[in-house]
Formats: sequence, structure tokens, C-alpha cells
Amino acid sequence: MSDTDDHTLSHLLDGMEHAATAGSVSVRDIIAEFGDRSVTPFILMVSLLMVSPLSGIPGAPTISACIIILLSAQALYGRRSLWLPDFLLRREMSARRLKKAVQWMRKPCAFVDRHSHKRMRILTSGPMRWLTLAACIVIPLGWPMLEVLPMVTSLGALTVGLMAFGLFTRDGLYVLFGYILAIASAGLGLALLI
Repeated sequence: MSDTDDHTLSHLLDGMEHAATAGSVSVRDIIAEFGDRSVTPFILMVSLLMVSPLSGIPGAPTISACIIILLSAQALYGRRSLWLPDFLLRREMSARRLKKAVQWMRKPCAFVDRHSHKRMRILTSGPMRWLTLAACIVIPLGWPMLEVLPMVTSLGALTVGLMAFGLFTRDGLYVLFGYILAIASAGLGLALLI
């Protein structure tokens, strides 16, 4: 697999599926599958899982929020390798459920991969990269409270996923889509409260 292939959603899905060989799969198993790389692909991977039906599993949005916040903070701080506390690394899910979620995401991810290019790079580097990573810290903060509402966290996860994918592939258009979705979601939330 080429270096270019390593920067696709399909590659991340392949790794998640490959890690799900036993009856259950832990966060540690998934990280071991990819090795100790830069942090951005793991932010993307966790957000992808929360866009899938796995977001409906009780506790999954809270655990995912913790992982995304920790990883985004590390990337913002400039760490190249990731660190997670042992209690998060030990978290497990059914390998069957993970494989089902991966299959559910295959077609949309293949579509996104085909339409990804290096463009609008100003949004993926320098101060804009820091701002985007800061947004990836802020967005999941509300997920634990929203967990009781089915699939609501998927919208936030899609926002984080777009931003992380844009940073991962250096495609600023996806980062821009993430900001547009974040603003639209915030506007909808305010309208519902008023």
C-alpha cells in the first residue's frame, strides 16, 4: 500500500476491520494495528465510529468524547505520537459490532476518498490548524450530556470527522465543510432553545 493510500478513510476502515479478529476489540488493539503514528488519524477514526450506529451504544459517545479531546489536545500541543490513559486503552466493544459499523461506512468513505485532494491548504496549516484542533476539543464537550438523545452525537462526530479528515489529507475544503456544519448545528441548537 502506498503512502497516498495511507491517507484515505478506506485505509483506516481496513485497519479497524483487521483489528477485529477476536470476539471483542479494544482501543489498544486498534492503535496497535496502525502503530504509533501522528495523532490526527486516530481523531478521525474515533469520530468515524461515532458517525456510525455505534453512537447509539450507551457510554460510547462519552468514551469517544474523552478520547477525541485527549488526542486533539495532544495534537494541539504538538505531540507526534499519541498517549491515552490505560482505562481508555482497555475499553472494548464487540468485534461483530465494529465490523458491522465498518461495513456501514464503506460506501460513504469510498465516495469521500475519491473526492479528496490537496487544496485550500491555508486551512490545514499554521494558525488555522491550531484553531481546527481547538474546535475538535470544544465540540465533543457536550456529548456526555447529549448521549440520552439517539444519534445526536453523530452530528458532532461528523463535524469533528470532516475537520480531522481535512487535516489528515491536507484538504482544506473538508475543514471548511466542518466549520459550516458546526455553525449550522450551533444555529439550530440556539433556535431550538429560543
